[in-house]
Amino acid sequence: QLQASGGGLVQAGGSLRLSCAASGRTFSTYTVGWFRRTPGKEREFVAAFRWTDLSTYYATSVKGRFTISRDSAKNTVFLQMNNLKPEDTAVYHCAAAPNLIVSSIHSALRYNNWGQGTLVTVSS
Repeated sequence: QLQASGGGLVQAGGSLRLSCAASGRTFSTYTVGWFRRTPGKEREFVAAFRWTDLSTYYATSVKGRFTISRDSAKNTVFLQMNNLKPEDTAVYHCAAAPNLIVSSIHSALRYNNWGQGTLVTVSS
């Protein structure tokens, strides 16, 4: 089971850190991804972390502003979001799947475990 937290209201240019904690399993052989959804839009890939080789992947729209990382001891994946923009406003979900190949990482359909969303609102 995945638990996402850390959303909130922030002004443009501000920062937030989202957390995705797993219970009942460890992430050690998984890929953990963050996706976001806004009304009227399809779910969008944001970032992913492959636990097996510690590789990270980002959507072009967030590269250089967001950083995905993990805390192995806490079995948690973080999404540090800096220089937030109003267009980052969305419900953010974390998801996990047994180690995905690189070509599948951006596809929400490949993830079979989803946490509830956490709302991020960025005001202008």
